[in-house]
Amino acid sequence: MKTVLLSTGDENLVAAGRVLRDGGIVAFPTDTVYGLGAIYRDEKAVAKIFDAKGRDEGKPLSILVSNIDQVNLLADFGSGEMAEKAGRLMKKYWPGALTLIFKKKPGIPDNVTAGGETIGIRMPDLDVTLKIIEAAGLPLAAPSANTSGKRSSVTAEDVSEDLDGKIDMIIDGGACKVGLASTVVDMTGDRPKILREGVITQEMIDEA
Repeated sequence: MKTVLLSTGDENLVAAGRVLRDGGIVAFPTDTVYGLGAIYRDEKAVAKIFDAKGRDEGKPLSILVSNIDQVNLLADFGSGEMAEKAGRLMKKYWPGALTLIFKKKPGIPDNVTAGGETIGIRMPDLDVTLKIIEAAGLPLAAPSANTSGKRSSVTAEDVSEDLDGKIDMIIDGGACKVGLASTVVDMTGDRPKILREGVITQEMIDEA
């Protein structure tokens, strides 16, 4: 496979969306690290992510959305206090480096969630990423764009070193401004529970 490397010009972001709609996989910058995306409901495209990364299929993938309305395609918020808290966290920290875990809705491919009943969702704080998701037309399953076990990629050069010839396209948006994975918060229990702390801390979650 020949991997195409493109800049972040609008026409290239449209081209990335077209590759994704056609079942391809694309690496692109986010506000944290580079991600490797496929349309979440395209099971064959999602399988390509696992192959390219050498990733254990028992590990679920997070989903990137371009607006809060897309969360309704993916997650069952439930009702009551936890739904209210989820709304507060999304309003406060989205777009941003916060992944929220919810119970999944029916119809999500098993290889996205590793057969589990929950799904992790994030809205990145980078216009390039949001435009690519919009061009694809649907949320993207998007783990970090690196070979499993290696450090996360923060430049297009990092991605190319790991994944050249294994993916369809790389969008070069320069170095990621954070370079640290997102904070992950489980919203499926009685209260929000941090599973991985990133730039958004426990104290910040509690304040929100």
